[in-house]
Amino acid sequence: MSVSIKRVYEMPVPADGKRILVDRLWPRGVKKEEAKIDLWLKDVAPSAELRKWYGHDPEKWPVFQEQYRSELDGNPALAELHKLSRKGKVTLVYAAKDENHSHALVLLDILCRGA
Repeated sequence: MSVSIKRVYEMPVPADGKRILVDRLWPRGVKKEEAKIDLWLKDVAPSAELRKWYGHDPEKWPVFQEQYRSELDGNPALAELHKLSRKGKVTLVYAAKDENHSHALVLLDILCRGA
């Protein structure tokens, strides 16, 4: 299993493998053909309520992670991600500017731990 994360604004490369957009909203200013997204899993993204509460505030990061993991519990989209990650190279694509406090990091941790 090989899973990585990458901002949608970075150039797609063949080494990305299957590129899966894990945001609920399509990223601003990105054309679909340029993004080279193979699958858009909106339902694996944080809920609109959680996303708005969090607001990418680093001070809320620990609580956000906990609440997001709770939202993911039993989520069929997460099960699909697990399945895809076992089939080959997967890159989780996201738009957040803050690369150290993105929901994609939570997903990466879950997938790598097999939780």
